[in-house]
Amino acid sequence: MAIKKQAANTNILSIDIGGTSIKTVLLDENGNMLSEYMKSKTPEGATPKDIVSGILELIKPIPGSYDRVSVGFPGYVKNGIVKTAPNLAKNKWADIDLAQRIADALGKPVRLVNDADQQGLGVVNGKGFEIVFTVGTGFGTALLFDGGLLPHLELAHFPISKEEDYDDYIGNKAFEKIGTERWNKRLKKVIEIYKTVFNYDTLYIGGGNSKQIDFKLEDNIKVVSNRDGIKGGAKLWKLTDGNNITTVNPKKQA
Repeated sequence: MAIKKQAANTNILSIDIGGTSIKTVLLDENGNMLSEYMKSKTPEGATPKDIVSGILELIKPIPGSYDRVSVGFPGYVKNGIVKTAPNLAKNKWADIDLAQRIADALGKPVRLVNDADQQGLGVVNGKGFEIVFTVGTGFGTALLFDGGLLPHLELAHFPISKEEDYDDYIGNKAFEKIGTERWNKRLKKVIEIYKTVFNYDTLYIGGGNSKQIDFKLEDNIKVVSNRDGIKGGAKLWKLTDGNNITTVNPKKQA
């Protein structure tokens, strides 16, 4: 896809950091894709430096015709600060100012949220209580009401058995260990739990392993793609600061 001409001050670089890959695309302010959807492998045991370097390498083909940056991150994020990153380097991510580091590296304002939250903004229809969960490297969740993000909850770390939380139970390591049939049985169980606990209007299932679903879903459950989810980077900039959404500007160089 050739880069489309668009006013530079409205374009958004949307980045989705996952435990398996880093994805990016250039969007206009309405979420339309202006560049190819690109991705590269996330280094195993990625540190903050690895992630920033990986972003810089990945976006080289994209011209600097963007004014803002949206980032989805696989962990708990509070006001641009990473608190947890269970599927990246261990003991390297507590209280990391990743939004500031990316803003300084790219020289643009950054909004950093949980990756499922960003995906949720990109896929929901904005009516009622909607839940997004992602079944990829781990288990991500986002809660939205009438299209607005509710406070993020790391539901992946609720215990589902004596030994396992949701990440352990339904994440990619479990999928590789138990196989497609048993994994689908587990997914059915998770869906039933969510249906009972949350009584959602619509549930969206994304992430790399969503393509492994082999059973019929109820009418109010939809499978969505990462490509749709990354478009949430545009909607993120339509929200006002607050409710854990913080605009981080690059520091002025001396």
